[in-house]
Amino acid sequence: MIERVPMSKTGYARLREELLRLQRVDRLEVITAIGVAREHGDLKENAEYHAAKERQSHIEGRIMELKDKLGRAEIIDCSAVSCARAVFGSVVTIEDLDSGQEIVYQLLGPEEADVKKGSISVFSPWGRAIIGKTIGDEFEVKTPSGVRMLEVIDIKSGVEA
Repeated sequence: MIERVPMSKTGYARLREELLRLQRVDRLEVITAIGVAREHGDLKENAEYHAAKERQSHIEGRIMELKDKLGRAEIIDCSAVSCARAVFGSVVTIEDLDSGQEIVYQLLGPEEADVKKGSISVFSPWGRAIIGKTIGDEFEVKTPSGVRMLEVIDIKSGVEA
């Protein structure tokens, strides 16, 4: 059975754009670079050739990875998710009960998670702890600095970033 990967519409579009760029631009550029490097002679000692071949390997690997992820993607409209519980796509406001600090995260897939931009993966320890919670629920999360007690303050439908 295929394991589905949850993804927002925006996240899917970003990965699709990256795939197309790799296939239509980067792949052709590296093929040209390999051709030019071959013209320089002995391939055994040709650093330019080996660097181009290594780049080609990285590009082809990423193309395969993106095709796999896009093929398994379960696209979710974040603007239409329920606000009754924290679910994929929700924007959740959490209060740290020890410090009183409020934190806002959007729950997204692993390919879209970026803590600096305010999104975390639903598969991360924080994401797993938040999923399914309702406003007023208290819960704990283990962090490197110790266990933190948190409370869900607000849940909103997500926006497509």
